[in-house]
Amino acid sequence: MYPPPHHQSDEIGKMISVVKHFPLGMLVTAKDGKPFVTHIPFIYNETSKKLVGHIDRNNPQLHTLTENAEVTIVFKGPDTYISPSIYKTPQLPTWNYIIVHVTGNIHLLNEPQSIKKTMIDMTEFLEDEAQKFTLKNDDPRMDRLINYIQAFDVEITDWEGKFKLSQDKNATDFENAKQELKNKSENDISRFIDEIYNSN
Repeated sequence: MYPPPHHQSDEIGKMISVVKHFPLGMLVTAKDGKPFVTHIPFIYNETSKKLVGHIDRNNPQLHTLTENAEVTIVFKGPDTYISPSIYKTPQLPTWNYIIVHVTGNIHLLNEPQSIKKTMIDMTEFLEDEAQKFTLKNDDPRMDRLINYIQAFDVEITDWEGKFKLSQDKNATDFENAKQELKNKSENDISRFIDEIYNSN
């Protein structure tokens, strides 16, 4: 597995934390040599130890999601360019990142109540204290949607934590790189968002 061992983590708890803090995953599959990638949110079920998600039935990737098909899901945490100027020792530029790859087997959920439950559980997880929206089981909008949604869970067979955080540097440089990642992650992105939404 790449990157090198000192940039990898086998601590399941830390990888689950990445999934919970950055739940928008990249669902990766392939069929006849053609790759398919869809960006959808996932929740980690603490009881079953599975990932749970759902995908639009019109999505062409659905044809690759057969029962027990193997899939990979990539969760991307914070990342940033690391300038040599932040180090106390001579270094070269690099890029630090926190990424988790989860591999597992698909189990399709087709019973209407199971599909609803994935939507309710995901909404409950994604809501925060400031919003407090509750999706009710008897919400008629869900009844209209469930025929267009394929729910599924993923029985996890492998976790790969790729945490490139300048662990190979001395303690001072490592701490500076950590602070740089925190600082860049907290940067105001409002101007970027305005640019993206600008229709001109």
